[in-house]
Amino acid sequence: MTADDCFAHPRLAAIYDPLDPDRGDLDAYVRIAEECGARRVLDIGCGTGVFALLLADRGAEVVGVDPALASLDVARAKPGGERVRWIHGDARDLPPLRVDLATMTANVAQEITDPEAWRKTLRGAHGALRPGGFLVFETRDPARRAWEEWTRESSYRVTEIPGAGSVASWVRLLDVSLPLVTFRWTYVFAADGQVLTSDSTLRFREREEVEGDLVACGYVLEEVRDAPDRPGREFVFVARRP
Repeated sequence: MTADDCFAHPRLAAIYDPLDPDRGDLDAYVRIAEECGARRVLDIGCGTGVFALLLADRGAEVVGVDPALASLDVARAKPGGERVRWIHGDARDLPPLRVDLATMTANVAQEITDPEAWRKTLRGAHGALRPGGFLVFETRDPARRAWEEWTRESSYRVTEIPGAGSVASWVRLLDVSLPLVTFRWTYVFAADGQVLTSDSTLRFREREEVEGDLVACGYVLEEVRDAPDRPGREFVFVARRP
């Protein structure tokens, strides 16, 4: 599994957090970890480590796995980064673990676009969970057609980033061939004029498809929640390893 340039390119990984500073979406995952009494957590697609470090700060034992080495380098360098076990790779090839909770926050689940890679990811997470452990992740509801809002006009902004200077960024839709949607982020660094782009493809799965995949991979679906910060726009799946 390869990572998009916004996660894998060192210059882009370094500015990922300042460009997306509002991670209120993670509050719901923190609450779920507390509900589960999770002491050991696997964060699949951990990126720059924001969620993994949130949990580590609360005393959890956290493993973060991600295919983007540049993002892991950013995560490791953060305060408290030494408290998390960082793994370069993905959920298909994990060392033996017995975690209470496995998570895929934000777009992680949708970024796994290949059906077989998706099933292997679900099975990998299943193998990492202790019996009775939970897998929690979110996907966007295709019916809400979120991609229609992904335009330069609605996304263009200029951000002042310490150490990097002024960076202009925007997104543009490239292709909609459902269930796949492809888009491109562009970044312009005022300091030296460098222009970098990152193409991404997300898979928009119907709720019934995800439910079937979970059952086929050995899970019991406990519930499907709404995303509290984006009501009516996403499905949050809570599944359990029997």
